[in-house]
Order: sequence, then C-alpha cells, then structure tokens
Amino acid sequence: MPRPIEALIHTEALAHNLGRARAQAPNARVWAVVKANAYGHGIERAYPGLRAADGFALLDLAEAERLRALDWRGPILLLEGVFEPRDLELCSRLKLWHAVHCEQQIDWLAMHKTHEPHRVFLKLNSGMNRLGFAPAAFRAAYARLDALPQVDEIGLMTHFSDADAPRLGADGIAHQLAAFEAAAEGLAGERTVANSAATLRHAARTANDWVRAGIMSYGGVPDFPEHDAAHWDLKPAMTLRSKIIGVQPLQPGDTVGYGSAFTAERAMRIGIVACGYADGYPRHAPTGTPVLVDGARTRTLGRVSMDMLAVDLGELPASGFGSEVTLWGEGPRGARLPIDEVAHAAGTIGYELMCAVAPRVPMRSDGNA
Repeated sequence: MPRPIEALIHTEALAHNLGRARAQAPNARVWAVVKANAYGHGIERAYPGLRAADGFALLDLAEAERLRALDWRGPILLLEGVFEPRDLELCSRLKLWHAVHCEQQIDWLAMHKTHEPHRVFLKLNSGMNRLGFAPAAFRAAYARLDALPQVDEIGLMTHFSDADAPRLGADGIAHQLAAFEAAAEGLAGERTVANSAATLRHAARTANDWVRAGIMSYGGVPDFPEHDAAHWDLKPAMTLRSKIIGVQPLQPGDTVGYGSAFTAERAMRIGIVACGYADGYPRHAPTGTPVLVDGARTRTLGRVSMDMLAVDLGELPASGFGSEVTLWGEGPRGARLPIDEVAHAAGTIGYELMCAVAPRVPMRSDGNA
C-alpha cells in the first residue's frame, strides 16, 4: 500500500478562477499562465480547467509541445522568448508567439529563415529591471522588428514589480504604467501589462488587450495577507492531503521531533502525519503552522522532518490514527485551508509551495469540469 499522501487538482476551481480573471477584465483576452508545469499542478491536469482561456503563456519549448499535444491550437506565448537561434525553428513549427526583450533576440530573428512571419511581444523594462528594453531604446527596437520580413505582428508588454502592494507611498504601478504608456505612445500592436495582481487590483487601468492570469488561476492570492482568497472569490486548485499514521501521548516536559523544538506544557496528544519536506512541505514551517485534521483546524508542532510532521490533537479527542489531514486546500465537510495562509506562517509565498510538491507525491485530477 502506498503512503497515504496525495495532491488533488481541482478542475472546477481552475475554471472558476479563470472566470474570475474574465470578470475582472471583461474586455480583455486572458492568457492562462502555465509556466513551471502549471505552477506545479501539471500542464496535462490543469489544461481541462483552463482550456477556455484565449491563450497560454509559459517559458519552455517542451511545455509548449505538451500543450500542442493536448490539441490546443490557439496562441501560446513564450514569456522569456527564445534562448538560442535554433529555438526559432520550433517557434515556426509550433506557431508560437514569443517575447523579445534584448537585441540578441532581434539579431537571431534577422538571420532566421522562415516561410511564415513570427508574432512577437516587445518587452519594455519599465522598472522591474529584469528583462526588457530600457525606455530610451524601446522605440528603436520596435523599428528594427517592424523592418524585418521575419516578423508579422508586434505586441507590446511589460511586467509590474509592485502591483501587489503600494510602493513608496504610491499605488504600486503608477511609475511603471507611466513609463510604458510613454514608450508605447503611437506604436501599433496589442498590449499586455497586467499580471494577476494588476488584474485583481488595477484592472481599470491595466486590462487592455490581454491580461496574464498566473497565480490567480490556481487560487493563490498575490496580495496576501492584505486580501485573502475569499476576498477575491478564488478557489484552491490544489489540495495536499495525508493521514495520521501514529499517535503519541505527551506529558509535561516531553519534547517533539529533531532538536526538541517543541516542549509540552501539559498532558496532550499528538498525531504523526505522513508528510515532510521531501514531499514539498516547507521544512522551515514553525510550530503553529495551521493544518486541518478531519476538517478541524489545529497546528503543527516542532520541526518538520523529511517524511513526517507532528500535529496537535489536544482539542480533537475524536481524531487519531487514520484521520485525514489537509496540509492545504479543500478539507472534509467543506473546510478549507488556503495555501497562502500556510505559506505565510512558513515565511514564504503560496507560489513556492505549489511549485515545490515533490515528484514522489501522487498527483491526480478530481475530474470535475
């Protein structure tokens, strides 16, 4: 019998969250962002819930091939563009759209032999300072692309660094939005500037031709803890669950786990859960990280080890060996534990937890469309 841990992917929740992106930006088309293997959910498992998107955005050519193998015939956008000249051949074969963020990528296009011109999105570095052309170089890059027979339509894009929170007393996007609007003024082409945070918080100013629904597609909240999933009406697309495989009674002074990081102050019961950092649960999650046992909220105790963690059963006398444990997501009897709450307790973000679920954890779709 396998260990009683699994990750369940909720198809209906994915569809619901995609609908929330459409509701926020009713006049825009929606890229469903499926980079990092659909944020750890699995492209093949996420696809049925996201197939109503207008396009898919990702990073890897191999992931683009997997989408085409699922019979997706719509737009696919490579968010970081190509990484070497020969990647353009696959872009031609798979009909991929791709970002252009540096002069080298324009050089490669100029040398590329193709029968069908490419659709590209020219990226502006509006202040994030990762990828993209500086504002002073943006229009010249556009002119170079526009002159190439290898290029068909040119879209315009940027990425916000602070859409999820105010910045230096501002609203988080004003400085970057102003830079983008100035650089793009008068240039033809579809525009995409809104990530999940901008779509949820600033749609009136950022929902132009396309919005990019990343973390929100999976029920994660970009501005937690200011807002939670219920505030934005998002549903968790992943549940990580296991069972209690052992119960220990403690007396005052007894300790739990490596380093004796937790000491009992009174007599209590603890449950040992088949889940640890080798499964992707954060090792640095402290005592008190929320968890559900049989749908009731309790807390973790002591250090997370490779294969196990301990939970407090002191207020749950009916729970014990075999009880269902929800590490995050949907629990029994309608209980729910947001992944962002677990991540916040562990000093990280929900994105990391989604992407960190280990290959040894069985993952399946619940099959509900």
